[in-house]
Amino acid sequence: MSKQIIATDRAPAAIGPYSQAVRLGNLVFTAGQIPLDPATGKLVEGGIEEQTRRVMENLKAVLEAAGSSLDRVVKTTCFLANLDDFAAFNSVYATYFAENPPARSTIQVAKLPAGALVEVECIAECA
Repeated sequence: MSKQIIATDRAPAAIGPYSQAVRLGNLVFTAGQIPLDPATGKLVEGGIEEQTRRVMENLKAVLEAAGSSLDRVVKTTCFLANLDDFAAFNSVYATYFAENPPARSTIQVAKLPAGALVEVECIAECA
């Protein structure tokens, strides 16, 4: 079983020496997605809700490029710059995982790339 590097222009290009995702067998492991607009490469304007939506749309695009989807996510790791944003983050995150949500860890971090408020990575099953 060999690993397959996943890349799509529907999500921001990697800003370092990493891949947007790696598929191995029937699993895909995504890099953390921050709220960069894939068209401009810039951080989206707005607060935690707008940034969470952009992160989830970026994640969705990467998963689709790997032959997967948000419905097939089994685990997410979520990084927040401020846990005081937890409720607002959850309100948006929940709309992407309305039924059978994946396992999840949420961690407050000191700082995220580009001054982002949120970053999310996941592991998903592929078709």
